[in-house]
Amino acid sequence: MSMNSEGRVTRPETAAPANVDSFTGNKGLMLEEALIFEIGASDRTGVDLPEAPKIASRLGGLEREAPISLPGLSEPEVVRHYTRLSRQNYAIDLGLFPLGSCTMKHNPRLNEKMARLPGFADIHPLQPQETVQGAYALIHLVGEWLVRLTGMAAVAMSPKAGAHGELCGLLAIRSALEARGDARKVILVPESAHGTNPATAAFCGYAVENIPATAEGRVDLEALKARLGPDVAGVMITNPNTCGLFERDMSAISDAVHAAGGFVYCDGANFNAIVGRVRPGDLGIDAMHINLHKTFSTPHGGGGPGSGPVVFSEALAPFAPLPFVEKDGDHYHLVEEETAGEHHADSFGRMVAFHGQMGMFTRAAAYMLSHGADGLRQVSGDAVLNANYVLRSLEDVLDAPFGASGPCMHEALFSDEGLAQGFTTLDVAKGLIDEGFHPMTMYFPLVVHGAMLVEPTETESKAALDQFIGALRSVAERAKAGDPALKAAPVHAPRRRLDETAAARKPVLVWKEPASGGSAAAA
Repeated sequence: MSMNSEGRVTRPETAAPANVDSFTGNKGLMLEEALIFEIGASDRTGVDLPEAPKIASRLGGLEREAPISLPGLSEPEVVRHYTRLSRQNYAIDLGLFPLGSCTMKHNPRLNEKMARLPGFADIHPLQPQETVQGAYALIHLVGEWLVRLTGMAAVAMSPKAGAHGELCGLLAIRSALEARGDARKVILVPESAHGTNPATAAFCGYAVENIPATAEGRVDLEALKARLGPDVAGVMITNPNTCGLFERDMSAISDAVHAAGGFVYCDGANFNAIVGRVRPGDLGIDAMHINLHKTFSTPHGGGGPGSGPVVFSEALAPFAPLPFVEKDGDHYHLVEEETAGEHHADSFGRMVAFHGQMGMFTRAAAYMLSHGADGLRQVSGDAVLNANYVLRSLEDVLDAPFGASGPCMHEALFSDEGLAQGFTTLDVAKGLIDEGFHPMTMYFPLVVHGAMLVEPTETESKAALDQFIGALRSVAERAKAGDPALKAAPVHAPRRRLDETAAARKPVLVWKEPASGGSAAAA
């Protein structure tokens, strides 16, 4: 037995059993946490409150007829409950987040500090414009960067997310067509596009038709050309696409669509892979949204409003939405109305009430200014390098359907081809949870059976990637060998694998106190 200088045991003579159930259900310091209704009780309270005075009701017959039945807990119980739950969250601050086509990159803390400055965080959309000149200047600055980086003519900063940006772009296209009296009704969407693209086109009243992909995972240019005609308003194309590949024929696609009288919308969600290296405007793009929460590192969901600015070509710039910030000398003002004879008289109208995502703009500005043009170029280079490192490190154990199509861009795509009979992508994902990783994107894109889409981003070190690659390789080898233990995964997580079909069809959305003992979670 090894002892340290204080006489404490540092290495036991015999290893402890690997699987020993504890009385509490806790696993070391990963504490088992019951529902808050099971911890507290509705017939007690954690604080002393005076008896409520008897006053006449003003609810007009809408008074509660039964107790509210909220659990009563003390302050320490409440704090501990939510702290324990927070420890069960997986986040980019804990480890690599490999969701494909989502760019779950690290958000620099400098950005967060800037967004919390009172001059940005505490302003109100109805303040007099003279009192928010700094905020307007920052919005204008971010817009200038986006126009310069994309090689486009104008930008709308108002859309609140990627899909909102798609709507903005299509409304501008529709307005441009209406202005020339051209009632086109069809939008073409390649198989490799993001799923929101056809949904947005349908929402705008267009009929959606698919364009097939080639065997190497890119848009079939000849099929696209064959479908173009006087009824086609435009094409919505994702580049780089959801197979992780750059559309090499993008310029030819744009030329063909323009020759047929249509417009080209580009889904810019994957701009992180080409920022500083490719200007979409040079490829003939007419409109493209940019997810600030992806390329420019603002929080991705859960943190309030998002931001999906849209850049426009010269052909669509006159139809861009209101409101927008305009610079006049050293003064900034918000243009909120169309004015006959002015440069924005053809706007399709007001997109939103206010620029409510000020925090997103501030974070993006901090990211842009701290990186500079050369730094953003390195961002895309490192992101592509990391994705190719993952692809080539695993293609001998996982099927890479487009591995022969050349280098990938921002993400590595694998399929379930070669797994043992009865084993699926879901088993691989659950096995990764036991390895301490959030699973990658599964079953998307739909053009690949059992798809596994991994996007490491540029923020991961080689050491972090090597650990993830090793974990995924281990799980994949178990799935190929038909390891029955993998079917039970995850076994180390706070919760085991559930019946997803039953959970979707018969969800338990309301807690009910068990009739006699038993588990409330099973009610």
